[in-house]
Amino acid sequence: MAATLIKLYEENPEEKKIRQVVKVLREGGVIIYPTDTVYGLGCDIFNSKAIERVKMIKGIKGKVLNLAFICYDLSHIAEYAKHVETPIFKLMKKALPGPYTFILESSARTPKILNLKKKTVGIRVPNNNIPRNIVRELGNPIITTSIHDDDIHEYATDPELIYEEFKNKVDLIIDGGYGDVKASTIVDCSEGYPNVIREGKGDISQFL
Repeated sequence: MAATLIKLYEENPEEKKIRQVVKVLREGGVIIYPTDTVYGLGCDIFNSKAIERVKMIKGIKGKVLNLAFICYDLSHIAEYAKHVETPIFKLMKKALPGPYTFILESSARTPKILNLKKKTVGIRVPNNNIPRNIVRELGNPIITTSIHDDDIHEYATDPELIYEEFKNKVDLIIDGGYGDVKASTIVDCSEGYPNVIREGKGDISQFL
């Protein structure tokens, strides 16, 4: 069965449609959704079968799993990351919501969620109301990874082309308008200080 395609507007995402997306996630579905950078591929962090589907779609094999969590805000960060030093937390609070992924030392809970020995976790709070409202309604983060790798394909920015490419691979696709061609900037803070390991969208001067 082809994926459901729904239209949502970032300025004021329709609550009924947000609940429709959350229902799909709670039932173990995989979705594609807009962020403040490129379109994302993801699922509920607590559904192991859905996580395996995300890995399969992305071609991720074995125990390699460099996926991030999309959070509504930083209020639940202690659940997924170990104690975050005050300067790092202030830096994150200033930068988020925004096009950044922060790599932090994972809490004891994170490996249990992913069934992997993960020492770090990526945290995203995108500056886009669609994924944030989904997470708020769901009640916990969603796994996120970009729908493309280093090579930018034309379909990665156009929701209609995304649908044609992925309609038989996922359960629901959100048309939130054209996506960006730049991924998030990744800032590794797992050693207690910011280290930019991938420069993407967003100003990196605050981390230097």
